[in-house]
Amino acid sequence: MLETYWDPVWLTLRLATTTTLLLLLIGTPIAWWLARSRRWLRQPVAAIVALPLVLPPTVLGFYLLLVMGPDGWVGQMTQSLGIGLLPFTFEGLVVASVIYSLPFTVQPLQNAFEAVGEGFMEAASTLRAAPWERFLFIAVPLARNGFLTASVLTFAHTIGEFGVILMIGGNIPGETKVLSVAIYDHVESLEYAQAHWLSAGMVVFSFVVLVTLYALNGKARAGALR
Repeated sequence: MLETYWDPVWLTLRLATTTTLLLLLIGTPIAWWLARSRRWLRQPVAAIVALPLVLPPTVLGFYLLLVMGPDGWVGQMTQSLGIGLLPFTFEGLVVASVIYSLPFTVQPLQNAFEAVGEGFMEAASTLRAAPWERFLFIAVPLARNGFLTASVLTFAHTIGEFGVILMIGGNIPGETKVLSVAIYDHVESLEYAQAHWLSAGMVVFSFVVLVTLYALNGKARAGALR
């Protein structure tokens, strides 16, 4: 019973960790391009990145379900590669979470990269530093607070996901039944005590996340004023 009770917690932590690591890899070059580019394509790309902020999770989950289903182009591709279908699997949850949490990674990183002064980049350029060297050794260290904020926000947002997760993963114990779905399941079964403990844990977690973000932002402002 105890193992079954903790399964959604461990599955949620695994999903949040995987999603955060993947989004740091995927979102960093996107954020850097959005921060540095002046092309007309910048605005449409920024709008696409921000879409999950305004779209209802069920709408996003519905279209992901169609695209990754047996008749969708992603579903046909995964089947042809021998991977099978992604919906109602942990891998499908990761794909959905990466898309749904994308703006929570990209936007803090973009703001951090935009705050990097042009003088640092120009000075490195005059010293014949390659573009990748300027990015890796100048921009990334100066944007470290943005990376911390993006990591915390992405991790926390993934833990709190519900609509997209339910649409793509359903409610399969040990496979797709994450914490938010488990709370819904307990409430639906009138098991309020179990729902209370899980919900209280998420409230405490959310509070800790907010305190951490405010502390990070406070340190960043204090460092900028020195």
